[in-house]
Amino acid sequence: MKNVEMKLEGDTLIIKVDVSKEFGPSASGKTIIIATTEGNVAIPGAEEKKIGLNVYKKKTSG
Repeated sequence: MKNVEMKLEGDTLIIKVDVSKEFGPSASGKTIIIATTEGNVAIPGAEEKKIGLNVYKKKTSG
């Protein structure tokens, strides 16, 4: 995972992402990756449940 923190509080999943960070272009090159689970991963404390998360922004020309 990159720039993703998760925790389970009761029945609520809390996800923390620092939106000021960037990890370079996506595979297609069309967007800039801000955070990713890099595929589906188990939710901490509820391993039978999965999450797949991508946070990105449009790549600006220049």
